[in-house]
Amino acid sequence: MARKEPAADAANPGRLKQIALTYKMTRKADKKIGLVLAGVGIVVFGVLLGIGFLIGHPIYLGILGLLLAFLATAIVFGRRAERAAFGQMEGQPGAAAAVLDNVGRGWTTTPAVAMNRNQDVVHRAVGKAGIVLIAEGNPNRVKSLLAAEKKKMNRIVADVPVHDLVVGTGEGQVELKKLRTTMLKLPRVLSGPQVTVTNDRLRALGDLMSNMPLPKGPMPKGMRMPRGGNPRQR
Repeated sequence: MARKEPAADAANPGRLKQIALTYKMTRKADKKIGLVLAGVGIVVFGVLLGIGFLIGHPIYLGILGLLLAFLATAIVFGRRAERAAFGQMEGQPGAAAAVLDNVGRGWTTTPAVAMNRNQDVVHRAVGKAGIVLIAEGNPNRVKSLLAAEKKKMNRIVADVPVHDLVVGTGEGQVELKKLRTTMLKLPRVLSGPQVTVTNDRLRALGDLMSNMPLPKGPMPKGMRMPRGGNPRQR
């Protein structure tokens, strides 16, 4: 037991440091985060304490109010931090790949299955909803990338539904912060074994990530594809 205490003590400062760093990053995009959190905590605590005085148990309700105030503050902080993070990622090349890494269990994601010299890119996700192609970049240019990928899908897995999504804020596009939710709302039409078979077939296609040393997440803004366009379109 004595050996576990130093490890626990070392972990706590790490968590506090991470929370502080997250707060600083969130505050850059959300200037009112401090006031909002303070307001939420005070209101929740004040309401429970007031009820405690009314029913004659201010101590019990005060303790409960303190706990609920902390919980409510944590929830609000998490949501606003997530919103700020998506706001900073919005528009960056490869941002959708970072979201796909956390889309949830049951999905197999492959970033950058197609790309052109202008950094327009298509990612692929396979789950019980079928195949989902996620494009980010110029809405007009990604149409050709999506069409080429859907044509390949039809040759390899013609019996599997293929959905296509374009990440962006324009009409008919999906906002980055809503990408995960949109994918999870797609109707489930495949069983677990069918998903496995689909992944095995698509794995034979390969992807750009297996041919190029690309980093995960948002790609450097200065990065350009070599002349010749998409190496998979031969």
